Amino acid sequence: MIDKLEYTNKHELIYLDQTLLPLKQKYHKTKSYKDAAEAIRKLQIRGAPLIGIAAAYAVVMGVHHYDTDNRKNFEIHFYKITETLRNSRPTAKNLFYALDRMIKVFEENIKKDFIEIEDLLLREADAIYDEDAEMCKRIGVNGAVLLGEKSTVLTHCNAGELATGGIGTALGIIYTAQKQGKDIFVYADETRPLLQGSRLTAFELNENGIDFDIITDSMAANLMKEQVIDCVIVGADRIASNGDVVNKVGSYSLAVNAAYHKIPFYVAAPGSTIDFDILTGEEINIEERSPDEITRVNGEKITSDKYGVMNPAFDLVPNELVTAIVTEYKVHYPPYNFGGIKQMFQSYVQVQRSESETE
Repeated sequence: MIDKLEYTNKHELIYLDQTLLPLKQKYHKTKSYKDAAEAIRKLQIRGAPLIGIAAAYAVVMGVHHYDTDNRKNFEIHFYKITETLRNSRPTAKNLFYALDRMIKVFEENIKKDFIEIEDLLLREADAIYDEDAEMCKRIGVNGAVLLGEKSTVLTHCNAGELATGGIGTALGIIYTAQKQGKDIFVYADETRPLLQGSRLTAFELNENGIDFDIITDSMAANLMKEQVIDCVIVGADRIASNGDVVNKVGSYSLAVNAAYHKIPFYVAAPGSTIDFDILTGEEINIEERSPDEITRVNGEKITSDKYGVMNPAFDLVPNELVTAIVTEYKVHYPPYNFGGIKQMFQSYVQVQRSESETE
């Protein structure tokens, strides 16, 4: 397992800088929740589930390093922490899910001693991390049944160990299938403009002994036409209650091409990625990132700053293009109503919290 994030007994967050992979493995340390939020914004910490985990620990860190005896000031500072972290990335549902859990613990225990509140928040952050690792395992097992004894899979962006608290979602399915003895080959598209596929997914696949080739994004449709792709598996940053999926920009193109070539398009994500407060994906705020991500490579200018640039981080895949959505509960097929999953997920979260508080 790749070490990507740790909250230490020195009350600092250690994280792997994913912007430098695969050529350099560098870890940063911080005791500042603001630095953690900036690391999330800069994609040094990335992947919807891992963002949520990092934010949860950043809340604990922010509480620990704030010195006050005034309860009102303590409360004001807490909400300043959560708001700063909430604004670091506007699309990833797991970020808001994790922060909402931390806020709930805080509000339920606001009358308690500050040290006890911090301890309860740390337990909650640990639970979020542990639950995500377990969810990844379940997604892997549930999704592996979708792959044949010999399968060639196309992936997009990175939805593996580097993006989660465990083995990953989309890549977790691949790792699980391989451990079951299946012969898996992966085409990892580069995923422009930040190359999460050619940098991060390729790094992971190599670390885990999976055979793969890197391809340009524009090669995907032709490979489908040549019938060398058995399925596409991607992760998700947010899923609407009707099954619309928001994921790394380029996912929609893959889904359209997969549908045309009659190739299954699978989405793998934990239940925490499903936003039951929205009916369709059209309601989801798509993050627009800096033009520099397109106009520069490693800081070097490759085109004129005079040119206009569009750089959305994500796009929307309508539910009719999604063959199945794999969660920790089961494989969901259209029409997507996730029957009972909302109640199941809320019940699971409550059980986990109760268990952690009685340890």
